[in-house]
Amino acid sequence: MPSKETVRRQRAMGGAVGVAVLGLALVFHFFPRVFHVEPSAVTSKRAMNLGPAPAAHAPQVAPRADLAEIDAGPPLTFAPTEVIVARLGNKNASLPEQLSADTPEVDALLARADKALRAGQLAGDQNSAAALYAQALKQKPDSRRAAQGLYEVRGRLVAEINQDLAISDADAANDLLESLKTVPDSGDEVAQLQAKLKMLAQTRPLLAKAAALLQQGSVDQPKGANALELYRQVQGMDPGNAVADQGVLQVQRAVLDRALAAVAQNDFKGADAALAAAAQVQPDSPALRDVQARVETMRQSRATAILAQARTALDGGNLALAQQLAEQARGMSPDLAGLAELGDRLTNARLYASYKPGQVFVDRFVDMAGQTPSMVVVPTGTFQMGAPDAEEGRQDAETPQHEVNIAKGFAFSRSAITVGQFREFVRSSGYHPDSARLGGASVYDEASGAMRDDVNAGWQDDYAGRSADDRLPVVNISWNDAKAYADWLSQRTGKTYRLPSEAEFEYAVRGGTGTRYWWGNGTPGSKVENLTGSNDRSPSGRRWSNAFPGYRDGYWGPAPVMTFSPNPFGLYDINGNVSEWVQDCWHDSYLRAPRDGSAWVNPGCGVRVVRGGSWGSSPDQVRSAYRQGADASVRSGRVGFRVLREL
Repeated sequence: MPSKETVRRQRAMGGAVGVAVLGLALVFHFFPRVFHVEPSAVTSKRAMNLGPAPAAHAPQVAPRADLAEIDAGPPLTFAPTEVIVARLGNKNASLPEQLSADTPEVDALLARADKALRAGQLAGDQNSAAALYAQALKQKPDSRRAAQGLYEVRGRLVAEINQDLAISDADAANDLLESLKTVPDSGDEVAQLQAKLKMLAQTRPLLAKAAALLQQGSVDQPKGANALELYRQVQGMDPGNAVADQGVLQVQRAVLDRALAAVAQNDFKGADAALAAAAQVQPDSPALRDVQARVETMRQSRATAILAQARTALDGGNLALAQQLAEQARGMSPDLAGLAELGDRLTNARLYASYKPGQVFVDRFVDMAGQTPSMVVVPTGTFQMGAPDAEEGRQDAETPQHEVNIAKGFAFSRSAITVGQFREFVRSSGYHPDSARLGGASVYDEASGAMRDDVNAGWQDDYAGRSADDRLPVVNISWNDAKAYADWLSQRTGKTYRLPSEAEFEYAVRGGTGTRYWWGNGTPGSKVENLTGSNDRSPSGRRWSNAFPGYRDGYWGPAPVMTFSPNPFGLYDINGNVSEWVQDCWHDSYLRAPRDGSAWVNPGCGVRVVRGGSWGSSPDQVRSAYRQGADASVRSGRVGFRVLREL
């Protein structure tokens, strides 16, 4: 036998070597790259008898090397053994009542048992903690310390077996189960754990197959041969199976990776489909919420950038590209802020040259000082042109009623052209109006109450042949005079100005309504237009023989433009004050009339259409559907015009 000194030196050397090995093990565990090992390659192998787990952290248990085929992902994380033991039950309540102090012999046994427990020697031989606590309890049945120790041994074994079962280590679980069988009062736990072992035998092949499919990329497809279905099957057989639960999370992670890959390719529809699939795997998981937030951030960022490009394209006049980019942004993020505003701008650019319906504007002259009359943008739409069969005052010339589609946007002068505006045209262009060139016009005669020809009347005079105020609508002009003014505006602005078509005029008169007048079917309730009212009086006290009952606007003859209310499209004096020339040639009915809002013109026609009521029109002649024909050379104190600007 070696001497005591030799034994002492051997123990000292063994202790030093043990400390060195322990130090190297700790360095390898926490800093594996020192040994050129990747952290993911580091695993821990559990022995049969483990000592108390550190209370400061929860251990991570990786599968053994021979269990790699069912590894579903990162190491499983378990609570410390003490925590698991505390959760296993309330057997503390059945501990014996201590009647007397433990004897020295029992104390000695308990000291040995505690040491074995701390060393991890839980059960299996006569020097194990279980055997020593049982022996002490046999000598002194009321020893609470012995009963408590035996309970802790049983709890630790159960916890460790459950951990082995959780990582599908059936061999280690069987070994520990044999030890548990030697612990008194462990029958219930043994029966439960044996049932779990039996279940493990059934689920282990499924888990191995699922892990293989997971490695191959068959995570949730194809149907009938994917990892997710197998993990779900195991969860159905063994609820709470940690490997299956971990596998489901790994499946979701793979699906979420698909979503991120789709986003990298700007495939947000694909990303949404992957996110929907991931939500089916594990609803409202932290990983799902994280990727959803990341995808949404990238979606908003990308869609916002594309929307900015669309605005730039629109500002540059490239409507096709702007529309394409807007649709792309909408496909990414239907609720993106600014999409609706851009859509309105695109519509306005396509239909109204970037104006908005109802917007008022003027065009500046490009070659001289001056500007056009104030124009208002009329919205596009469809309407029923002509009078319905049942309308009072209907004439055959207003039939058949038919649908007209106004698909192109246009702007109307807000009021009839004034004397002052026409004067600027004559002075600037040197044009000679027909009233001056041909001589005379038809004006109102106060003495007879009728219209009469006056060879001295002209465009600078009012309805009665007196000098006109610049704010009054210009009258005593022919269709040719009106067209010449519109052509002049086109030359001065570079835009297309013209007389409106008959369809455009009626569409504008109605203002989106289908009633007899734009304000309703009878006498207006307020001053809406300069009409023939039964309460109006001429300078000599004359009354209208056929007028709107009870109406009074205070004027006999034209009023200054924009004196009354606009119609729903923002047009003043559109169905009163003065009637107005339009482009069309006169036709006795609407048979074969255009349905696109264009003018119906025959080459060389001499009779044109006059639309809208005047200061002297009867109620039937003020109807929105009313129309009449007049020779293009006619000059009348009841007829003026307004212009249209194409957009």
